[in-house]
Amino acid sequence: MGGKAYSLYDIEAFIREAGAERVTEDAVLDLEKELEKLTEKIANRAKIYAQHAGRKRVIKKSDVVLAKGVFGSYSKPYAFMKKASKTNASSISER
Repeated sequence: MGGKAYSLYDIEAFIREAGAERVTEDAVLDLEKELEKLTEKIANRAKIYAQHAGRKRVIKKSDVVLAKGVFGSYSKPYAFMKKASKTNASSISER
């Protein structure tokens, strides 16, 4: 792809905001690679949705939103666990 969206300093700041007191260079570089992979996957999927909608050159926010949904919600990574535990608890109590 093109240029970098975030500097290594920004990525280190993200990790620190998550609660880390110290961050190794390897951790920053690894997160950078993962962010690039995820961004590329979402962009490629959004392009597919745009093409399916008959748009060859324009990717809309709705395409990106749909593409993000394919790869899961990254704002609440453990939300699925809470939902599953509620489902299991209710199914047990109904027996």
